[in-house]
Amino acid sequence: MLRTRRSASSGGRGAGWVVAQFVLMAVILALGALPPVWPGWVRVAGFALILCGIGGAVWAGRTLGSALTPYPLPSEQATLVERGPYGIVRHPIYVAGLLVFLGYGLLASVPATVAVALLAALWHLKAGVEERHLLERYPRYPDYTRRVRRGI
Repeated sequence: MLRTRRSASSGGRGAGWVVAQFVLMAVILALGALPPVWPGWVRVAGFALILCGIGGAVWAGRTLGSALTPYPLPSEQATLVERGPYGIVRHPIYVAGLLVFLGYGLLASVPATVAVALLAALWHLKAGVEERHLLERYPRYPDYTRRVRRGI
């Protein structure tokens, strides 16, 4: 069963996923210091992606409100959110985060940009785990998945 004493702790909610994503984020940021760097026009595009990603993350986070969590297991008080950016894609925070880190990679260096693919793969896998929990928790989730694309 999904609800156990362990599931109430951060470890049972998916702390490993959270640690892995923050480690990868730190690696991407560190790789930004390595050459080679992108040409100037690519760096400008990177800055624009960062701004779009930040805007998307803020919109998605505000839409989730108190249900926002870094864990793939939803919090106890969470409800299924289908409005705002969640009416466009099922995982808008991951999409926004990828825009931010892709933008950073383009702004900083080629190695940082390449490493964003690892973060995308991790978030794709984490989203799959999250979706299994959402399917167990919300009876309307299957209908939601038919109407709204995954996004990552």
